[in-house]
Amino acid sequence: MALEASSPLDDAHAPLAGGQLHWLRAGRVAIALAPEAGGRIAQMRYDDVDWLVGECEGRAAVIGWGCYPMVPWAGRIRRGRFSFDGKDFVLPANLGAHAIHGVGFTRPWQIDHLDAATATLSLALPEDRHWPFGGVATQAVRVLPDGLDLRLAVQAGDRAMPAVIGWHPWFRKPDQLLFSPRAMYPRDGEGIATLPCVSPVPGPWDDCFINQAEVTLEYAGQRLRLRADTDHWVVYDGAAHASCLEPQTGPPDGFTLLPRRLVAGERLELRFGLRWESEIPR
Repeated sequence: MALEASSPLDDAHAPLAGGQLHWLRAGRVAIALAPEAGGRIAQMRYDDVDWLVGECEGRAAVIGWGCYPMVPWAGRIRRGRFSFDGKDFVLPANLGAHAIHGVGFTRPWQIDHLDAATATLSLALPEDRHWPFGGVATQAVRVLPDGLDLRLAVQAGDRAMPAVIGWHPWFRKPDQLLFSPRAMYPRDGEGIATLPCVSPVPGPWDDCFINQAEVTLEYAGQRLRLRADTDHWVVYDGAAHASCLEPQTGPPDGFTLLPRRLVAGERLELRFGLRWESEIPR
């Protein structure tokens, strides 16, 4: 698989830089890691079935393939604007009028450890117009014989910062999605989450939900169970070729809706577990 030229953060639809794929394996599971392509997982494979939209499929753009980390914010920040510690900030727009998915998914990550089934990666966050606070993001990837454990963290540097983190997997369109959230954030005319939360409405969705239950996908005769140590999930299933099930530590526009302040040196972590079954129980 070819990874293309690197894009600036200002264009979330530009192709990414070429780089080497690192395959991690255990049992029936194989994971293709692409550190230079925004620290993302390029493919998840179980029993020779590929579960993720690849770079050359679907939208085939930086924002639309694989499974990438969203740091230090997840989802849209309305018009790139938020207030923190009494000061107003404006981030560059990279999806229409809004700033989306952080700064990690378009930048190369450093490999700190790599073996047959595990990897750790890190990214020094910028201190510039794209993100004025600095800090460090880290990932840990562990492949199991029947699954995958992911850990994503962001740590503030020598100054306080806001933070919302998450993963953005682009799963190939499942045959069935089993998802029973207890509430959702309604969206306004700009397509941005708002408060107060309401009872879930039928899909298709591009919405943030409150959910603490397991999420299940069925595809190609296999079942994939998803769990995370958060109660916020964004679900996008309006595309014909893919569905996105995104665990996040807070909602889109979270710096305004549900602020999380990290003091200097403080760390925020999110764990995401995926488990496969080769035959769907009936």
